[in-house]
Amino acid sequence: MSNYQRPSHRQQSELIIKNSRFITTVAPTPDKTSADAFVQQLREEHPSANHNCWAYVAGSPDDSRHWGCSDDGEPKGTAGRPMLNVLSHSGLGDISVVVTRYFGGIKLGTGGLVRAYSQAVREGLDILDLENVVAKTPVRISADFSMTGQLEYLLGQFDVNITQRDWQAQLLIEGLIETSKLEDFQQALQPYPAITLSKCE
Repeated sequence: MSNYQRPSHRQQSELIIKNSRFITTVAPTPDKTSADAFVQQLREEHPSANHNCWAYVAGSPDDSRHWGCSDDGEPKGTAGRPMLNVLSHSGLGDISVVVTRYFGGIKLGTGGLVRAYSQAVREGLDILDLENVVAKTPVRISADFSMTGQLEYLLGQFDVNITQRDWQAQLLIEGLIETSKLEDFQQALQPYPAITLSKCE
């Protein structure tokens, strides 16, 4: 996983095409649960809308296992998939988009719908305020008690965020390290065979 950007907060834009109103709402959603909750929230906010089509990239943009989309009653492949296509090419992560459509009485056709939903998402992304997400890797470290001082020093040097510390037969630590620093951290530990490092799954 690499560093990426995400929306800093919820934002909205609007587009009118042939009397149909397309309201694009974008929000930061770091996982599928928050993405699903955001979609449900928009359905509740727009109960009289004809469609609340959605797409999300939950988590890192380079992990397609956490992508999703829905046409929400529009003809198959005319809304959700084009919206996800725009999102997946944006390089953004932790992002959900709902395009709410109020039908204006003029049919757009399948090609027109694809263009309309794609344009709605592009325009929504154009106005976003973004923030950086630093990719982190979960690690597990075990060490002899005699290495506690040296290990604490290295944890500080590499800004390891400790999430759990356990004193058993050995010192056991779980934490998060910036992915870009992991290789250097592994090299810094090599002179100390009494300290072992593994990535958590």
